Amino acid sequence: MFRKETVLPLFLLTSFSLFGCVSAITDSFTGENVARDIRANGLPATATVLQIWETGTRVNHNPVVGFLLEVHAEGLEPYRAETKALISILSIPQIQPGAVLDVKYDPRNPQRVALDLGEY
Repeated sequence: MFRKETVLPLFLLTSFSLFGCVSAITDSFTGENVARDIRANGLPATATVLQIWETGTRVNHNPVVGFLLEVHAEGLEPYRAETKALISILSIPQIQPGAVLDVKYDPRNPQRVALDLGEY
């Protein structure tokens, strides 16, 4: 039988552990786990949206969108890369083919690109 003093800490530990697992799974589905690292350590560039598509994943009714981008980075020839990002449903009309967006790319592997949208 549990003592009253141990129930609350055990409950909190279990709750935080479950929350961490759910967050990690969500980040994996949205690509945010990779994008966070690229935004923190990557180099800035711009990219023209060539194509967008729905991935079938939604978080809080907002879609995870796939992107085909033409990346323009200083010192590199323009190149194409794919990425995905969680986008507010309200921002979808602004992020269509032809839009130019801020991105960051991994200098060790320029194919790893993350949208650096700020307010989107």
